[in-house]
Amino acid sequence: MEDQNPKSKTQNREYHNSKSFLVKTRIVLALLGILPFLIVAYLFHYGNIDVTYTVVTFSALALFSILTGFILLRKSSDQLINLSRKTSIAKDGESNGPIKIKADQELSDIAENFNVILNKFNSVDRDMKEQSIQLMSYARDLTQSYKRTKKEEELRSRLSRYVGEHLVEKLINSKKGAFLENERREVTILFADIRSFTSISERMAAEDVISMLNQFFSVMVDIIFKNNGILDKFVGDQLMAVFGIISSDSSAPYDAVKTAIEMQDASEDLMTLRRKEDKETFEIGIGINTGSAIVGNVGSENRMDYTVIGDTVNVAGRLQQMAKGGEIIIGELTYSKTQGLFTIQKRGEVCVKNKIDPVMCYGVLR
Repeated sequence: MEDQNPKSKTQNREYHNSKSFLVKTRIVLALLGILPFLIVAYLFHYGNIDVTYTVVTFSALALFSILTGFILLRKSSDQLINLSRKTSIAKDGESNGPIKIKADQELSDIAENFNVILNKFNSVDRDMKEQSIQLMSYARDLTQSYKRTKKEEELRSRLSRYVGEHLVEKLINSKKGAFLENERREVTILFADIRSFTSISERMAAEDVISMLNQFFSVMVDIIFKNNGILDKFVGDQLMAVFGIISSDSSAPYDAVKTAIEMQDASEDLMTLRRKEDKETFEIGIGINTGSAIVGNVGSENRMDYTVIGDTVNVAGRLQQMAKGGEIIIGELTYSKTQGLFTIQKRGEVCVKNKIDPVMCYGVLR
């Protein structure tokens, strides 16, 4: 059966031609050891010669055989040295090209096999360099991506201290300079303020006042964010929140009233804790109003403030001022959009500063 493996042909190759080092070696051995004796034996057997002539003839034949054998071996030796030098140059990386020599068949085969291995090595080396460059590129991209992700996480973390996660997403994904367009829309405004804060703060050390406000605002802001509101600003002991920017306009009044109830409940729980710790306590008043307002970015090129302005905001602030500690007072539009969802009591019309007509207001019962 014919061998189909191409490698076996090379492995099983027989070197019996005139270009083979094996054949040359046999010829040299014959010239050096056998041929002179055969010739002398022939002359003794068939020729009528004397001893002197035999010695001279034998010496001449031996010398000829030695010189011929030496030349053949020296030529093969030079070929071996040449092959060794060329493989050494390739090994040291001074040359990546194939080895080209004219030599015995065995040496030519060695050079050919070496060239095959060298080509494979160069191919592997090129692939490794290309992969190394790709890996370096991937590493650079990963590093840049990690830095961008890290910066985005830091930005989210900083922003989440001021606004809810929903608004942070809008800011992060915005492609324009102003992440939300300036517009007039219906919103619900909530103001919450600590009652008798001035007199309370006068009895406390400055560090305790700041600690108390941070504790209070931390709880209140979490409730605002949870109910789809955004924090507009802190003004001393007062905070302002806006509803209807993240959620739909229709759910904003409900979200605001629900937030106010939870804020009052959380405030009472906080005061219970503070009394146990023998610390100052307080109550908060909350005012809520719904209506049309201008929502947009106000400020300079270096510092922008995303806020809400308009009469709706002013009325919400006046309603908050009317609310006593623990009370929640809402405007008429807020009442009409939450009627039946909460227990609400009519408070009647009140005159509000900077308003010609009186404003109907309502109290939310908890």
